[in-house]
Amino acid sequence: MVLFALMIAMLLAMLDNMIVGTAMPTIVGELGGLAHLSWVVTAYTLATAASTPIWGKLGDMYGRKGVFLTSIVIFLIGSALSGMAQDMGQLIGFRAVQGLGAGGLMVGVMAIIGDLIPPRERGKYQGMMAGVMAIAMIGGPLVGGTITDHLGWRWSFYINLPLGAIALVMVTAVLHLPKKRSQTRIDYAGAALLTIGITSLVLLTTWGGTEYDWLSKQIVGLGVLAVVALIAFVLVERKVSEPVLPLRIFRNANFSLVTVIGFLVGFVMFGSMTFLPLFQQTVQGASATNSGLLLLPMLLAMMAVSLIAGRITTQSGKYKIFVTGGGFLITAGMALLSLMDVGTTRFTSGVYMAVLGAGMGFLMQTTMLIAQNSVEMKDMGVGSSSATLFRTIGGSFGVAILGAVFTNEVTRTMTERLPGAAGKMAGAAQQMDPKKLPSLPPVVKDAYTHAVASGAHQVFLWGAIISVAGFVAAWFLKEVPLRGGPAKSADAEGATEKPVMVEAV
Repeated sequence: MVLFALMIAMLLAMLDNMIVGTAMPTIVGELGGLAHLSWVVTAYTLATAASTPIWGKLGDMYGRKGVFLTSIVIFLIGSALSGMAQDMGQLIGFRAVQGLGAGGLMVGVMAIIGDLIPPRERGKYQGMMAGVMAIAMIGGPLVGGTITDHLGWRWSFYINLPLGAIALVMVTAVLHLPKKRSQTRIDYAGAALLTIGITSLVLLTTWGGTEYDWLSKQIVGLGVLAVVALIAFVLVERKVSEPVLPLRIFRNANFSLVTVIGFLVGFVMFGSMTFLPLFQQTVQGASATNSGLLLLPMLLAMMAVSLIAGRITTQSGKYKIFVTGGGFLITAGMALLSLMDVGTTRFTSGVYMAVLGAGMGFLMQTTMLIAQNSVEMKDMGVGSSSATLFRTIGGSFGVAILGAVFTNEVTRTMTERLPGAAGKMAGAAQQMDPKKLPSLPPVVKDAYTHAVASGAHQVFLWGAIISVAGFVAAWFLKEVPLRGGPAKSADAEGATEKPVMVEAV
């Protein structure tokens, strides 16, 4: 029952952006403010990323249950206010409140699972977590479109309220964890510096190459601010008695390696998830709804492999083979996707996506498992939040950098195929609206389709190259025994299995 409540909370955090993305055209039509459209997503992402490590530390200091319930309440308040927004400025502000709660939802779920279930037993539940992710990615656009068409865009936010209420009631009733009361002062300086650093990094990757040129004073200024804030953060964390992100956890080689791998997984996963639907809609002629369904091979492979890997990890205690195998499959999947062109069939692309999904299935939950197994119980929250944070930042970098690669290649190909209208076609290429394709002249449509295919090729090729780093990093992991495995005694034969962490609880 506790796990069911936690899965609902995780679904809330993951489903929201998927649903809202489908409703955005309708929202802009009613509220106006097209120029500020990106901020509806950016405000949510920024608040989530910046608050993630703080939620994790608060849970370690004051107890997981109360902090988790607080994050649910904040998320629901933000959802209700977003649904009542009267203009784009209000919506952006309320989305930031919603994102603040969402940061606590994800970390809370992972940390509570880390408290309740020993790492050795946690593999059994990986399929549940992967299933929630698949439901969010597939169901989000479908649910969002249905709600927007029949109930109005405001219900894309209001739908969170009944789900959140169920999670609140269930967590309150069935989750029993020891209360904590820390006498140490909260590391306000560290929290502020970390927030500034993370915010600067996310804005840099969000605005770079789109709102501003990469070498503009705004982007360079954000880069300098991020570096200064993060250096100051490290200096502060070395002196305070209870740092918001203890640097000691990075002394563990496995933890440091797995955060790097998590960063690369986020980079590749979010990058591919952004451009696969665009390729399917523009090159393969799929509708927006069908392009979501065409991702099924990847998502189902991810869920099935995650479930199998989790079971084997529980039985054997071995996990390094899954991290190295996942690194290899992600690299192979991205390399195969880079082979797609205008003649690639949906079946072929589905096979390629299944390979990528299998790699993600090996890595998504296993990296979190290793991160939690590499920290002490008192640092479970910051360990979970750090793994989540690095994956989130990796996703931001992935979308921004691969997006720049994609746009430059599309513009180059369009200019090459239609040299007489280079400026006009370069501008049109950056709009990337597949709905306009049927109305284009055949020559322009052909050039546009080839340009998108060429851009996708470059994205997946670079994704494969970057994935190699994760594959190499996986080989340096040490197979440290998972906590909660069979307890063996030197003077007793056939010792029974005793989950150490469960006994502690």
